[in-house]
Amino acid sequence: MLKKGLFRNPKNELEGSGKRRKSVSDKKKAEGIKAQFVCPVCKENMTWNEFAENYFVCDCGYHYKMGARQRIDFIADTGTFRELYADLTSKDILSFPEYAEKLKRAQATSGEKEAVICATAKIAGIDCAVFAMEGDFMMGSMGSVVGEKITRLFEYADQNKLPVVGFTVSGGARMQEGIISLMQMAKTSGAVKKHGDNGGFYLCVLTNPTTGGVTASFAMEADIILAEPGALIGFAGPRVIEQTIRRKLPPGFQTAEFLLEKGFVDRIAPRSEQRELVGKILSLHEKRR
Repeated sequence: MLKKGLFRNPKNELEGSGKRRKSVSDKKKAEGIKAQFVCPVCKENMTWNEFAENYFVCDCGYHYKMGARQRIDFIADTGTFRELYADLTSKDILSFPEYAEKLKRAQATSGEKEAVICATAKIAGIDCAVFAMEGDFMMGSMGSVVGEKITRLFEYADQNKLPVVGFTVSGGARMQEGIISLMQMAKTSGAVKKHGDNGGFYLCVLTNPTTGGVTASFAMEADIILAEPGALIGFAGPRVIEQTIRRKLPPGFQTAEFLLEKGFVDRIAPRSEQRELVGKILSLHEKRR
């Protein structure tokens, strides 16, 4: 069964304004237990309640997306979530055409102010710094605010001797912010390194998709890297690579399983096992003071 509170509504200003989107679970709950989910892979039907009770995973193993708050609520001990840096929002620094409007639409669609949520929480009773990326906010793209929030989180974790647990989902660096978005790769990487050099532990869970500048920076810099089954993980997309090298890529290229075979991922972690597994890993690396 799912942990109590998994579908708790986001507590931010957008919620009170009525602009928060109805989550998929909200919509299906309103439609009743007979609402059907059709798996995009095996095409089988499930009632939405059955699907939710199975951690949004189909019987065929397909892992459906989860929102950032759902992920933190799923992994954290009940009542321990404390959000950080919630008021930071992006600005149209470069006057990029239609960027301001896209930001407003992304906030309305996702119910979030930015594409990452940072917080402190307990996982299996262990104090942690946690971040989760929101795929419904411009595909989880990394702009200046995403980079700033993650950098601040690692600095906070370093100062307070906390491990960091992260969940990534991203289409890469946000092109509307140009070089400023690319600079976030170096900035976040620096914060990750400082945290690690001072003895901090970092665990990252890669979800579908994790690509571009996020993959090229903090997503792949964790001490232990887990990935959800079937997740697309890479820098450039398969089509871009094939067109560049003019060769056909091997089957399953850039899937979590392919990266596990090549040594880029430490373990495939089905969602039903993640909470227990992350808790065990944290306990093994917990510093006794």
